[in-house]
This record gives sequence, structure tokens and C-alpha cells, in this order.
Amino acid sequence: MNIQFIDHVVIIVKDIQKTYNFYKAFLGEPPEEPEKEQVWWKIGDTKIFFGLPYGDFQPYDKDKYGINHLAFGVRTIEELKELESKLNDANIKNSGIQIDKWGKKEFIWFDDPDEYRLEFYCRPVE
Repeated sequence: MNIQFIDHVVIIVKDIQKTYNFYKAFLGEPPEEPEKEQVWWKIGDTKIFFGLPYGDFQPYDKDKYGINHLAFGVRTIEELKELESKLNDANIKNSGIQIDKWGKKEFIWFDDPDEYRLEFYCRPVE
């Protein structure tokens, strides 16, 4: 057995419309119109679903448990700069382009409306 890819990720959110408005600022329109209980995008071969909880929404502390952050990858610094402009144009607070702690790769940190930490990470083809 050899797992080839991540098919999908599901992220629980508080408000579908707010999530849709936030993510479309840099992911564009989703493949399908948002539904009452979910919206999704496709990144490469992976689908990312954002859905409502099956009960009350429970925020989490990204530094204590669960997934710490989700990183979207780009291949060039120009793409990273374009995404930084999209974030700024949408008034999405972000770190600006920074260099990782190893001094090798550029990235941008930002949080979504439910305080999930997100990142744009530049990893050129080697």
C-alpha cells in the first residue's frame, strides 16, 4: 500500500457566509455555490471543505491541541507577493512576507474568521 495524496480536509467553522467571503479573497470562487451548511475549494488534487458543526461551535487553541496551521504552497516569490497584495486589498491582517527560522523560505501568516492559523509558504521546485 502506498498512499498517494490527501483527498480532502474538513474544517469546522462558525459561519459559512463569513468563511466563504474570507477564503474567496485569495482562493477565488469555489467550484460550486456555497450551501447552507458547507462550502469547498479544490487546491491541486485536495478538496478543502468548510462546514458547520454538529452542535455548538467550540473554538480551540492552536498551540495546545489539534492542527496548528494549514499552509498553502506557492512556487515563486512573485506568487507570494501577489497573495500578499490580495490579503492587503481584502483588509486581511497578515504578517507580511517573512523568512522562516532557518533563513531559507519565505512565508506569510494570517488567521481566518474562526482564528484558524493559515500560511502561504513559498517552496520553489528543487
